[in-house]
Amino acid sequence: MTALSINLNKIALIRNSREGNYPNVVDHARLCIDQGVEGITVHPRPDQRHIRPSDVRQLAELVRPIAGVEFNIEGNPFAPALNDYPGFVELCEETKPDQCTLVPDGDDQLTSDHGFDLNHSGDQLAPIIKRLQDQGMRVSLFMDPDLAQIELAAKIGADRIELYTGPYAAAWGTDNFETIFQTHVAAAALATSLGMGVNAGHDLNLDNLAKFASIPSLLEVSIGHAFTVDSLAMGMTQAVQAYQQRLR
Repeated sequence: MTALSINLNKIALIRNSREGNYPNVVDHARLCIDQGVEGITVHPRPDQRHIRPSDVRQLAELVRPIAGVEFNIEGNPFAPALNDYPGFVELCEETKPDQCTLVPDGDDQLTSDHGFDLNHSGDQLAPIIKRLQDQGMRVSLFMDPDLAQIELAAKIGADRIELYTGPYAAAWGTDNFETIFQTHVAAAALATSLGMGVNAGHDLNLDNLAKFASIPSLLEVSIGHAFTVDSLAMGMTQAVQAYQQRLR
């Protein structure tokens, strides 16, 4: 079964709207783990709009001793240090997650909205990938379903790719949906043939997840925004169960 990794950024966003530590990000991670999720994901940014470095450190301590649960940190590998944000690569080296997902986002972006163009950034990424791998971390690259780009991801040493599923979700229910879905199927098949694992994430929800999870080589999905919205409606325990059911 495809692993379910819950992104807790939106829990942190609600927390940051007031002083104090409510809702508690670590408590919500523990609740998800108790319900059987296979991963916890966070995407810290230098502006600390949601997840903070302190959250990353506490979550790493929570997840590390739990068998069968992985910690995944997403972010821009070129993000610099800012105030008490030590830099993305440095934060990964300190906390040593199971997986680092490198994403080409900037502080001016509301959310991640495209994959890497490795024609421009591949030479810079290759030594970063090796640096993280040498310390025992799996490295995944956030990628569009572009076959030429996926070939480059393999050449620079990525362990996995995470397919950006925003266009797939936007096409749900339209005449163009099947065409877009098949581009993701082809991208996943190519990545697998090149020895890379396949993850996916962005705007996946209870409506469109089961179809995407029919891709045979899909190892993991990371879901945060839709999961948080569904948790408001049905409760977090029930939301975890609903997403697990879709993946089955």
